[in-house]
Amino acid sequence: MKRSVVSALLIALGFLALGLCIRSGFGKFADRDRVVTVRGLAEKEVQANKVTWPIVYQVLGNDLVTIYNTIENSNKVIGEFLSSNGISAEEISINAPAVDDRQANAYAGNNSQYRYASTEVITVTSTKVDLVRRLITEQGQLMKQGIAIQVDNYQYNTIYEYAALNEIKPDMIAEATHNAREAAQKFADDSGSKIGKIQSAQQGQFSITDRDPYTPYIKNVRVVTSLTYSLED
Repeated sequence: MKRSVVSALLIALGFLALGLCIRSGFGKFADRDRVVTVRGLAEKEVQANKVTWPIVYQVLGNDLVTIYNTIENSNKVIGEFLSSNGISAEEISINAPAVDDRQANAYAGNNSQYRYASTEVITVTSTKVDLVRRLITEQGQLMKQGIAIQVDNYQYNTIYEYAALNEIKPDMIAEATHNAREAAQKFADDSGSKIGKIQSAQQGQFSITDRDPYTPYIKNVRVVTSLTYSLED
């Protein structure tokens, strides 16, 4: 009789222990699924530190030799204008002129009095952004010397770049991560939980865009990080 009672007690204790283990296992399994995924944004305005400025003009005529001599003289005038204002020879690139023979062009009309139209592009690539911006506003001085600069040629836009991204990357990633953690903390506080360990992290790509269409020399740098935290009671 006593043996039966002891056996029954042992079996009951075994079921009780098994139940507690199962309950604990379910609790841990449920806790494992309690996570929150948040995003952190970091933005920074920076000044462009590199500029590519194409100086474009066109020469019309009926004699190629005369056109060539005109281009050669105009390039010399433009070069002197740039060098006298602080642009070095290493920052100036002179492209070969592109000549359009209108008589040989089936899509061009024959009403023009000039057979040839030659387009010349002189490119200034420099880190002296403020200086180049000033010279762009003063390029009208070249018209006084007979050079008709094409200002609104959509094929040759001035390009401003920011080429020092690696210098600001660490601070921006830290700021984005901090902002993401603040969002996770707010969620945890509202739900009566605590933030646990990071389960996963993903850094988005950095983007560099113009702040607006009117100031392309001011850039907006942006990065978004995505973090997943576990939540604990």
